[in-house]
Amino acid sequence: MECSGNLLIGHFQQIRLNAHSSTQAIAMFQSGGTGLILTWFIFALMALLFIPASAMLGKVLSRADTPYLSTATFMGVLSSTLQSVGLMRWVFVIPILAKEYVNSTSNVRREAIAIAYQIVHQYGGVVIGEHLGQILLVGWTLGVSIAMLHSHLFKSWVGWLGIFTVPFWMLGQSELLATVIPSTPVWEVAAVGFMMWEVWLMIVGIFLLRASKKRVILNSQLEP
Repeated sequence: MECSGNLLIGHFQQIRLNAHSSTQAIAMFQSGGTGLILTWFIFALMALLFIPASAMLGKVLSRADTPYLSTATFMGVLSSTLQSVGLMRWVFVIPILAKEYVNSTSNVRREAIAIAYQIVHQYGGVVIGEHLGQILLVGWTLGVSIAMLHSHLFKSWVGWLGIFTVPFWMLGQSELLATVIPSTPVWEVAAVGFMMWEVWLMIVGIFLLRASKKRVILNSQLEP
């Protein structure tokens, strides 16, 4: 579960980098060299670890009255995949643009590369990773949180805490709309939602560890 938190940390580092102008961001990326590329590659791979995590949690929470969990699990898997694809642009696309930009002596060519850089980020980052990826992650969070409300493995407040993070994620989407509709009212609450969601994930992990420990103790007591 913690891998998803690391994925989102990568997301917020990406947002800070994108806050610079295209030319500054390209120069920053190129100066990072191989180490920076490998860092993004690790983040992208860690996103995929959320696939088995969401699948296993879905099995743990599965009951006769939670038929929606299969859909929630699918949303978690798809979110993980899309966010990984979005992050991979830093590994296989941006390095090429950065190298071409730095090596180019033509201002016209540099301007074209800067525009291409913006387009890649708008599609790979905003559309695939930050919008579709996060919307699907919200669906997963909502589904498993509702299932936790009536699960014997979790206190009901754990489920409510997960549900409580959802509005922050949704309002945070306004920042993405503002990139194409400047008049869009912006609520800069995504960072708050991220921190709360990270805490929620850690709490979920603690409850699962406790449940696993109790099961081991119970099995040892039942052994002859």
